[in-house]
Amino acid sequence: MPKRSKRYLEEKKKTEPGMRYPLKEAVEIVISTSKAKFDETVDAAIRLGVNPKHADQMVRGSVVLPHGLGKTVRVLVFAKGEKEKEAIDAGADFTGSDDIIEKIKGGWLDFDRVIATPDMMGSVGKLGKILGPRGLMPNPKVGTVTFNVAGAVKDMKSGKVEFRVEKAGIVHSPLGKASFGSQKILENLVALLETIVKLKPASSKGTYLRSLGLSTTMGPGVKVDPLDVRNVLQ
Repeated sequence: MPKRSKRYLEEKKKTEPGMRYPLKEAVEIVISTSKAKFDETVDAAIRLGVNPKHADQMVRGSVVLPHGLGKTVRVLVFAKGEKEKEAIDAGADFTGSDDIIEKIKGGWLDFDRVIATPDMMGSVGKLGKILGPRGLMPNPKVGTVTFNVAGAVKDMKSGKVEFRVEKAGIVHSPLGKASFGSQKILENLVALLETIVKLKPASSKGTYLRSLGLSTTMGPGVKVDPLDVRNVLQ
């Protein structure tokens, strides 16, 4: 077990072992534990009542957080002709086609998100082994394979996050910076939860939102009362 710092142990005293807090209170506690010298990111870990091994229980999607993520997102767009110009006008940081593909094969990865027009996917697919493990491969299910490149770029720049349930049935997602304050983080979290609830698979039985934990980059986790989460979302 890793040795915890004095600061971490001190902040952990703000929560009681085994306690599950109402949603709003949990967010306030998490924000109060942010004492690092940098602006920590607030993260959510949501355990769902699904079995990702079954294709019909895979939960995957995206949401534009109302207050964004508080960081600069470098967007790469694979497109040609007018669509490349559209991407540039919308604020894309990098655009191109075969030239960019070769550059990535050579080791260049100075970007955070990737968008591609459908006609480019035959070529972009060759980068699957490079982009896939990093969660950067464009996918139509989350809106990153589209001819509406201007809209996709603007969404990325304004705080769109993609999420996908992991093998253990957990969705991890950032919610923004601790400096946002508890209200903005709460509103971002509710937007994320509402989207995840809408994506509940028809084959998922029993309790869907099983648990929720919040934490900052360097702080301890805070458990949320699932019943209060469901009441907030009603």
